[in-house]
Amino acid sequence: MEHPENSEIYKGLTVNKGIEQPSSVNPYLSLRKKPRRRQYSVGEYVEGIVKGDITILSQAVTLVESLKPEHQAVAQEVIEKCLPYSGNSVRIGISGVPGAGKSTSIDVFGLHVLERGGRLAVLAIDPSSERSKGSILGDKTRMEKLSVHPDAFIRPSPAGGSLGGVARKTRETIILCEAAGFDKIFVETVGVGQSETAVHSMVDFFLLIQLAGTGDELQGIKRGIMEMADGIIINKADGNNIEKAKLAASHFRNALHLFPAPESGWTPEVLTYSGFYNIGVKEIWDMVYRYLNFVKANGYFEYRRNEQAKYWMYETINEHLRDSFYHNPEISDLLAMEEQQVLAGRTTSFAAAKKLLDAYFRK
Repeated sequence: MEHPENSEIYKGLTVNKGIEQPSSVNPYLSLRKKPRRRQYSVGEYVEGIVKGDITILSQAVTLVESLKPEHQAVAQEVIEKCLPYSGNSVRIGISGVPGAGKSTSIDVFGLHVLERGGRLAVLAIDPSSERSKGSILGDKTRMEKLSVHPDAFIRPSPAGGSLGGVARKTRETIILCEAAGFDKIFVETVGVGQSETAVHSMVDFFLLIQLAGTGDELQGIKRGIMEMADGIIINKADGNNIEKAKLAASHFRNALHLFPAPESGWTPEVLTYSGFYNIGVKEIWDMVYRYLNFVKANGYFEYRRNEQAKYWMYETINEHLRDSFYHNPEISDLLAMEEQQVLAGRTTSFAAAKKLLDAYFRK
């Protein structure tokens, strides 16, 4: 018989279905979508920031950093309404070569200034990869004590290859932080190229961190960054490195005599310290407060802030004009054509640029 189970002798038997196999998906796993973050109105943003709500402040900074036009429109309105509550902080720019110990020093400096009271915001500009355009944003991990302090707010921002844009956004973030009640602002630079110039244009005191025995003494002079520094400090002045640090400090003091006197009338000081061992930190901040008292007394403090405001007005105009030019669809087509003409040697770079600008301004 082909199918013995169909035989009459087996008709009283039944075949059970067997045990039902459990689902491969966890039944306790919620398949509902995560609720979208609530969108605040401009008034709610401003109210939350003025009350010192860190969550709302963080979301407002994210709006400032966003490239979406609708986010930028809201961000600019929030910034404008926060302006009356800003301007009451001390802004310190901190720069130095990579590896000089900027993040570690900020951790120590921050704890020191918070002992005097008040609240501190640290805005760290993190370098972005030229290939992937990504940033690690890991500065916060090197500020172990400050990152858990209740009166500190640390916000790393990616440079993203556009230094001017990041600098403008950092300046706008300063306004929001001041409106949120932070009376001390640290701005840490990328530590390379022209970032120091951008940061210098938004702070009250520019602190340059250097190392001893690295050959950077001449590099510092060559870059001209020392002309911007209101104070120079030599880090890692501990153990066997103390004498090298003292020698480097004397080199920098001598180098400062090569430059014309600063517009503020202040003579930059050179100090040594150890961020890791917390040696000489008090002396550095005594110097910072001496400088602030000095420039407030002679009127340079207000003058510098006014000049910075004017500088950023022109920078914003330049940025908008540049964006308007490159995002114009007709100019984009003409730009590709003129580029080919230049590469083929049929026209000069200057003639092509003039033709493009003439076409843009005729519209």
